[in-house]
Amino acid sequence: MAEKPPIDVKAIFAFVLLGAFMFAIVRAFLPIGQDGAQEISYSAFKRMAADGAIERVEISGEAIDAFGATADAAGDPERYRTEAPSMGDANLLPLLEANGVEIVNRPSEPASPLWSFLPWLLILAFWIYMARRMQGLGGPGGVAGGALKDFLNPKGRRKVVARETVRFADVAGQENAKREVAELVDFLRDPDRFAAVGAEAPRGVLLLGPPGVGKTLLARALAGEAGVPFYSTSASEFIEVFVGVGAARVRSMFEEAKEKAPAIVFIDELDSVGRARGAGYGGGHDEREQTLNQILAELDGFSGREAVVVLAATNRPDVLDPALLRPGRFDRHVELNLPTLEDRKAILLVHTRKTPLAGDVDLDRLSAEIPGFSGADIKNLVNEAAIAAARERSREVRMEHFEAARDRIVMGAVRTLAIQPEERHRLAVHESGHTAAAYFQPEADPIYKVTIIPRGRSLGATHFLPEEERHTLPAEYLKAQLTTILAGRAAEKVFLDGVSSGADDDIRRATAMARAMIARWGMSDDIGPIDLRASEEQPFLGRDLAMPRSFADATAAKVDAAVADLLRDAEAEAIRLIESHKEKVERLIRRLEAEESLELPEIEACLGQAADAAPQEAAS
Repeated sequence: MAEKPPIDVKAIFAFVLLGAFMFAIVRAFLPIGQDGAQEISYSAFKRMAADGAIERVEISGEAIDAFGATADAAGDPERYRTEAPSMGDANLLPLLEANGVEIVNRPSEPASPLWSFLPWLLILAFWIYMARRMQGLGGPGGVAGGALKDFLNPKGRRKVVARETVRFADVAGQENAKREVAELVDFLRDPDRFAAVGAEAPRGVLLLGPPGVGKTLLARALAGEAGVPFYSTSASEFIEVFVGVGAARVRSMFEEAKEKAPAIVFIDELDSVGRARGAGYGGGHDEREQTLNQILAELDGFSGREAVVVLAATNRPDVLDPALLRPGRFDRHVELNLPTLEDRKAILLVHTRKTPLAGDVDLDRLSAEIPGFSGADIKNLVNEAAIAAARERSREVRMEHFEAARDRIVMGAVRTLAIQPEERHRLAVHESGHTAAAYFQPEADPIYKVTIIPRGRSLGATHFLPEEERHTLPAEYLKAQLTTILAGRAAEKVFLDGVSSGADDDIRRATAMARAMIARWGMSDDIGPIDLRASEEQPFLGRDLAMPRSFADATAAKVDAAVADLLRDAEAEAIRLIESHKEKVERLIRRLEAEESLELPEIEACLGQAADAAPQEAAS
């Protein structure tokens, strides 16, 4: 039996709406029963009545229907229609009676209630039709189409993966974090073994770390190793316009996880609902606060038999409510840090497994060239390099593609600017100053590239290649960094007899570093080892709860003076280095101005080899 075609409700509704609208127009402009009447003026009507051409009239309010004394071709009396003056005409009735006109007074017919409500029904129908297409009401994510639908569906938009495919082997680096969560695998696989000796695994594990270090990936790997259902959601999905939606979703998710235990519940961006209560963002009926209270209640509601582990991730642990962090809740904290040199190489190996690499690709050098890159940044680096290779129709990804991708990520895309010759020369002088200061200082990071090609917001850049990972920063290393940062301004003083605004970012960075050396790290003999940092307002805690400045104005003045002295000494050292190697720096300036970008061998050709400078390893 053939299936009946589905009824198109929208088409029927539109057809009915259009028909009602057209009928209203016809009813308004073509009154029923008056199709054959001829419209005449009131003055013409009175003249016809006086001449005896009118035999009968029907008066309804101000409307006058007149029937003539003569007939038309069909034998019916001629019909006329006019409107009486709104102020009335006292001479009309005597005129009609004097000429023997039959007068019929017909009271006005009351309007049907349907016609009275029809305009409002049409307006309402049009409003509903438009509102369903508005983003704020019926569109995707709107109040009527999104939040109300989610309110009726307490599961929300969470993801449930029955069997996760990611494993610990897919999480390169982060060995310490993997070791901390690996013991949870045994608990999830065999919870009875722990319960037999009265042991309970941590109910809540908080993954801490900057964006892109792999918090979500580690949670997925834990579920994949344990082979248990993985409930994943973002804390922001708990928040909707209706109060109580978030709490209902939390209850639904935890109830389902307990039924499917052993299981893992993962809440990403916990700080979006877990911020400290009483911090001035809403009251006790605030949706965030109710959702947070429900999360706390669910964490306390485990009886000890359910093998459910709750993971949460955040990069803002400083704003979390203390109740979330107490024992019995998220009491185990796992730190994920930016990858080290070896970790970056391991991550590169993972993300280049399916990438055809050319013979000149050196992953050791590449991992050293990207300090501070997170796992997500490295994945993006490999993707950008592959895109660059595909753009050139190359079958392999070469080292130059990786370097171009690194420059694009760090500094932005290449800009085409019309730079005047004088400004181009100043840029070459400025960047050569940075390069020379770093090259002639043994404590500074080695140079591997300098360029005056504009990228992003920068008109030029000097690239360094750290030879080792630094976890503590010695004072001599920091002073060398200050000298290198201010050497661009120093070179302008030496070769151009004046400075420009090009050192704006250099001065900002140098000032921040010098103030940290004096006020935080105690690297001034006159100030001493005292924490003299300025007031640090805590976000979401309000200005009144911020840490006030705990030192006197005189002490602040001493800090400012010490910072200024440190910066002046660094600039004086930069000027001394440049003047003592002035001819070599001039060679570097000329070559950089001509070629725009120089690698380490070209830099060494201009500034000399190890005999003229401190020993530096080539970045290869």
